[in-house]
Amino acid sequence: MSNFNPGAMLSFDLETTSADPTQARIVTAAMVRIDSSGAQPEELLADPGVDIPEAAQKVHGISTEYAREHGKPHEEVLRATVDSIEQGWDDGLTLIVFNAAYDLTVLRHLTGDFTVTGTVYDPFVVDKLKDRYRKGKRTLSDMASHYGVRIDNAHEATSDALAAARIAWKQTKIYPELLKMSGEELMEFQAVGYYEMQVEFKRYLENRDRDASDVHTAWPMRDR
Repeated sequence: MSNFNPGAMLSFDLETTSADPTQARIVTAAMVRIDSSGAQPEELLADPGVDIPEAAQKVHGISTEYAREHGKPHEEVLRATVDSIEQGWDDGLTLIVFNAAYDLTVLRHLTGDFTVTGTVYDPFVVDKLKDRYRKGKRTLSDMASHYGVRIDNAHEATSDALAAARIAWKQTKIYPELLKMSGEELMEFQAVGYYEMQVEFKRYLENRDRDASDVHTAWPMRDR
């Protein structure tokens, strides 16, 4: 795996039919290649082959009718997306994905065999690990504001991909030690850190539920 180089990135984002990555189908897929030639965006619109729920339409603004009329077949968009990502890794680019656990799980479930073979950098995970106790939301828009980078049109795939790349670039300025890690070290840092965050959050929920149970036990309702 190649080291993370902010001048050699492929930023990737999906807009989909569902917030559940095991059920989601692609509506739009954006890949923004950033190298010595500048930024070269590509966005593909898919006909997901199913109705786009109203909740999803409210997020990305694409209706079932519009996707059916203007979108390419879903399998064609899926294949082109995976091919672009794999080509980026072959070219030594780092894949930038905000909340990668979602987007990469979508690809895994849709293909059945998608495998990470190159370096992935998740600005969301890095932010959580490097600034764990900062208060406030950590949506892409909130983080763009925090890092002082531009997001042109939230929940439009290409705009989101560009914003994620800008955040990643800014993070390397604030945390230059990230650039000293090998690709393998960077991946391990994120994977282990993400796992520990999940375990910590699960423990917090369990303790909260136990404390609530203790309160009810200690203070029973009095018969009247």
